[in-house]
Amino acid sequence: LERFATEIRNLQHTEIGELQEPFKAGQKGSSAMPHKRNPILSERIAGLARLLRGYAHTALEDQPLWHERDISHSSAERVILPDATIVLDYMLVRMTGLVEGLLVRSERMRENIDRGLGLHASSHVLVALVDDGGMSREDAYGIVQRAALRAADERSPLRDLLAVDPAVAQRLSLAQLDACFDDAAYLDHVPEVIARLDAIEVSDAG
Repeated sequence: LERFATEIRNLQHTEIGELQEPFKAGQKGSSAMPHKRNPILSERIAGLARLLRGYAHTALEDQPLWHERDISHSSAERVILPDATIVLDYMLVRMTGLVEGLLVRSERMRENIDRGLGLHASSHVLVALVDDGGMSREDAYGIVQRAALRAADERSPLRDLLAVDPAVAQRLSLAQLDACFDDAAYLDHVPEVIARLDAIEVSDAG
């Protein structure tokens, strides 16, 4: 739960803006900065996760008992066990509502990918140079790394720099190079993943 919450908090940053928690009309984000829509649900879940980890530590401290069975653990367990289950239930309810109302900004995701100048495709180019171009991995890595660093420094698209690199042109056609930057390749297994998740949901419901 905390891992999901942390990811949502990060992706709701103004400069990223790919996700947004449910935000009701009239709701305030920051009392000092009216433009903000703070991820309060995710922040709450992340904070409560720290509480649960503290309870886990208390449970570990309950293990050393005198003469195999004193009751020093009892006072702690009477607090942490009921409280932990209540807290976890609250977190699950809040996370369920968060996910159901989560706003996903796919257009912003596209903008952020494009802003990355194609650097995310560097591994695809590396594999293509090795598998399709017959280049050694070490040589391919060096070529792609140099182009990627230059792209970042000069703010130039990685694809354009690789397209005019003679070492790349000798090994890959422009069509093969363009295929490395086709983001649809990252979605090949999405239907399979969704089907597996649906199967788990149906199984749990049964």
